[in-house]
Amino acid sequence: MTVFTLSWATSDLGIVKRDALLVQLFSVLFFAAFIPVSAVVADKIGRRKMLIVATGAIAVFGFFFSYFLSTGNIALITTFACIGMGLMGFTYGPLGTFLSELFPTNVRYSGASLTFNMAGILGAAFAPMIAIYLASTYSVSYVGLYLTAAACISLFSFLVISKEEHKF
Repeated sequence: MTVFTLSWATSDLGIVKRDALLVQLFSVLFFAAFIPVSAVVADKIGRRKMLIVATGAIAVFGFFFSYFLSTGNIALITTFACIGMGLMGFTYGPLGTFLSELFPTNVRYSGASLTFNMAGILGAAFAPMIAIYLASTYSVSYVGLYLTAAACISLFSFLVISKEEHKF
């Protein structure tokens, strides 16, 4: 949502870097606003359920990638960034607690830290490079399909995780 969008908007769509950065600065407000909102909702409906809903919404969002990003329209790109960052915020609210609940207390911090950071290193670190490759080799719609595929993998993982199964 941040690295790829900034790169694509400035290099391929010709948007001035200042304007692209302002779009991102504005969209980060949606990320920040939806973290506590999703945490409150997760406390009511359950963290796993909240993550399933948010991840499902991200999977659907991926199908609209090219609609928002192929026109170069700054209003559509701003809408895209705000929706995407809001959805990302929806996952961050319950994620920390959800990950820590997967592990018994004697390894909780290590388990949650390792899972979160390894996902960032092995998954998220390469995502912008993969996205740029897909967009420049095929089209920006393939970036959306990549996002949808990644969300489906996460969604499957959330669906198979059961509270009773993760007793170490």
